[in-house]
Amino acid sequence: MGTGDPMLALQRRALILDLVRRDGAVRVAHLVEQLGVSDMTVRRDLEALARSGSLEKVHGGAVAASATTTGEELGFEAKTDLESTAKSALALAAAGLVKPGGVIAVSGGTTAYAVAAGLRHIPGLTVLTNSLPVADLLRGRAEEQEAGAPTVLLTGGAPTRSASLVGPLADQVIRSLRVDLLFMGAHGVSERAGVTSPNLAEAQTNRALIESAERVAVVADHSKWGVVGLSRFAVLSEIDYFVSDTSLGEEARSVLNREVGRLVLADATST
Repeated sequence: MGTGDPMLALQRRALILDLVRRDGAVRVAHLVEQLGVSDMTVRRDLEALARSGSLEKVHGGAVAASATTTGEELGFEAKTDLESTAKSALALAAAGLVKPGGVIAVSGGTTAYAVAAGLRHIPGLTVLTNSLPVADLLRGRAEEQEAGAPTVLLTGGAPTRSASLVGPLADQVIRSLRVDLLFMGAHGVSERAGVTSPNLAEAQTNRALIESAERVAVVADHSKWGVVGLSRFAVLSEIDYFVSDTSLGEEARSVLNREVGRLVLADATST
């Protein structure tokens, strides 16, 4: 397929955009194989599409233009009020997955924090977390010496902008423990990219949390679908429960019903 023919170039680029819209992201190597052209031709096509604003280039490929793909992320406080009604509904649904006396892990992020707030009154829990706000929330109840208050285990590590503790120390602590159920927030979720984070170190610590858990519950409101972060830490087939809200689109529901163990949809209008 020659690169000089403008009609062929337009056809290639239309196909690339279709793939990005369907999967949220594409890799150069996959496009080379799919289109039967050289690596340089694919990269020129991606550069042209990026200049037009149709997609965003990332290392090794491209993502949808609406996706956040840099290493930048908002701080915890800035994200707290985003989709707050949906987060409250998700927290109620997530709490229904927890039994008294269990050993639970809660990752960083504001959605996971909302889940932790819903766990405070489930008696006898032991909660492992790498989230400073989650630890403060649960420890506050324990300091009030309430009956059945959770026992909190904080991983240690270096804090990110989202107030999550990450890095080798956090990973080492997490890998030495086993938990019954992990509640994991997400920066973005898509069919092809899986569950992603804009922070490489946080993604690695999230991976350690997943490996320590018997069951994994991802909690992500509808706005996270189709967003692709820099680093993947889970594929959809690794997820036992995907907890979202009823504003999640039909295409996303179809993919998740096929790929994850169980899709749980909370009605945000009833909270």
